[in-house]
Amino acid sequence: MKAFPAIDLKDNKCVRLTKGKDNTSQIFNPDPIDQAKYFEDQGCTRLHLVDLDSAFGRININAKTIHKIRKSISIPIQLGGGIRDNKIAKHYFELGINYLIIGSYAVKNAEKITELSESFQDSIYVAIDILGENIMINGWQQKSTLTAAKLFEQYDKTKIRGYVLTDIQNDGMLSGLNLNMISLNLSLTIKKLIVGGGLKDMQDIRGLKKIQTPKLEGVIAGKAFYVGSIDLKEADKLLSTNA
Repeated sequence: MKAFPAIDLKDNKCVRLTKGKDNTSQIFNPDPIDQAKYFEDQGCTRLHLVDLDSAFGRININAKTIHKIRKSISIPIQLGGGIRDNKIAKHYFELGINYLIIGSYAVKNAEKITELSESFQDSIYVAIDILGENIMINGWQQKSTLTAAKLFEQYDKTKIRGYVLTDIQNDGMLSGLNLNMISLNLSLTIKKLIVGGGLKDMQDIRGLKKIQTPKLEGVIAGKAFYVGSIDLKEADKLLSTNA
């Protein structure tokens, strides 16, 4: 298990939102390319990249920045936000993005995602963005009718790599991970799980360590890193040890 640092792009800047609300953005670095290089220099093994503008329906604003980030670092990148058809997904893979995180489109189009996963095996994550018991879609602004259990049932037998589970209620709040929710969802799927939303400090990392399983692939470090409550090297070292 690893800690994956996050860069959320809005208007070509590195920002963080609170509970995924578009009007709560706080700029942490106006130069996301520099931020990505810093993460690589710190020894991070994968970058979590989100195109917030595309997630909210504002397409192409961050396209050049995403391309520049990919050209500037050599570590794998997982990208989410506004991927709503197979053409866009294939474009990102051709650009050199290693993994895609697909939410709304996956909730609405299981057959097309299954088809995409056949072409790009072990490279797609389905986003499970949870608010209460509801999976949220369309930039976390609309409730879907599916539960996490139903999505696991739909996708566990496909060639996707796994799921990215986000606790929207705690996202950007530094309120601590919902370890019970994480454990429950791990018990419902045979695929890999990356978790995020609420990571606060090293106590959360120790909590994840206690429930560590090969299925728990990583945790997304967003605001906790930017405000200094998580040291990525220390977190990775703890998560990587067998003790």
